[in-house]
Amino acid sequence: MAPAGPTGRQRYRWLLLLLAAALLVAWLAGGGWKGGTGQPGEPSAPSPSASSSPTHDFTATTTPTSEPTSEPSGGTSGALPVVRLADLPPEAARTVELIDAGGPFPEPEHDGTTFGNREELLPDRPTGHYREYTVPTPGVDHRGARRIVAGEDGELYWTGDHYSSFSRIRR
Repeated sequence: MAPAGPTGRQRYRWLLLLLAAALLVAWLAGGGWKGGTGQPGEPSAPSPSASSSPTHDFTATTTPTSEPTSEPSGGTSGALPVVRLADLPPEAARTVELIDAGGPFPEPEHDGTTFGNREELLPDRPTGHYREYTVPTPGVDHRGARRIVAGEDGELYWTGDHYSSFSRIRR
């Protein structure tokens, strides 16, 4: 008499095991824990395919050698990189000019509104301390991801990725 083949339950278990193994391999190949560093809790890199529209994301990583490369943030991140205004896209300089002049702004229903710092990347300040302003992105028919956040004390912060990261702006 020939041995009995696997039961339906056994085949189902093998199928689940194979599916779990395939998902694990795909997850590891795709970067595993947030960005592929293998360290849980590290921030992930933004996906280049996250937006179908060109956003011309200037994250401006260059900093003059005579200035510090970071400043205390007071938030949870420890320190923020510093970027010169001249190293940002020209639209950022125009937005700073408008902030200094009090407007008029390209997005009057949004520009100058309170920035809540919910991401806790900027220094802790009372609600209402920060205001956000749109930095237009050429070729995009919506607000885009670029912003300048201004504090009541005159400090300016740049984000090219809609609040996922910030740099302190040096004029």
